[in-house]
Amino acid sequence: MTIKCLIVDDEPLATELMTSHVMKTPNMALVASCHNAFEASAILQKEDIDLVFLDIQMPRMTGWELLKSLNKKPYVIITTAYREHALEGYEFDVLDFLLKPITFERFEKAMNKYHQRRQIAEEIPMPMSSNPADTYEQAYKYFKVNREMKKVFLKDILYIESLKDYVRIKTDKESLITYQRISYLEEKLPEDKFLRVHKSYIVAIDKISALGSNSVKIKEKEIPVGRNYKMNVTKLITV
Repeated sequence: MTIKCLIVDDEPLATELMTSHVMKTPNMALVASCHNAFEASAILQKEDIDLVFLDIQMPRMTGWELLKSLNKKPYVIITTAYREHALEGYEFDVLDFLLKPITFERFEKAMNKYHQRRQIAEEIPMPMSSNPADTYEQAYKYFKVNREMKKVFLKDILYIESLKDYVRIKTDKESLITYQRISYLEEKLPEDKFLRVHKSYIVAIDKISALGSNSVKIKEKEIPVGRNYKMNVTKLITV
């Protein structure tokens, strides 16, 4: 499958180098290269782009402002000369953070991350049923664990813990570690069944056995509740 990509950078030399990397990589197609975020925004509204190589410091609109403006976000790899942008990139769930000048070897490593994410980014199958409870009972998702795809039923998940670029998925029977961002899973899991309670934790609502002022308990596990997520937990008590 061809990867349709977009380069967004106001530096001609940086654009030329990234174009060279893309052109020598099989199954990649450069749809366009833009010198500012406004051009990129127009293209993203018209074209179905799979991957964006995005600079941050650009005139009039920064790369972060472009990402904030998008309703549907493609996969993004940041390309910048400024190391201090790395933390903010984590908040935007970007695939990778490349420091200029970008070697082809480093470019290939970033593309490996893209392929890993695409491989495990299958939508959660939700079989058709007249009974919503039955639908959830049958819902599952595949996760890549080591070299195999593991099938996990959503009803079996106790909680999910972030390990930076990976997550730990805890069930009654096992603990699985897979390459995935917790923010992506937060978007994909049904919000009436799962709750983000901390920057590092998502919990299954029906598995919570006790609620505290700063934690929730699942089995014997005390899971912290982050300050920014306390309102989510409070709603469970007031419903």
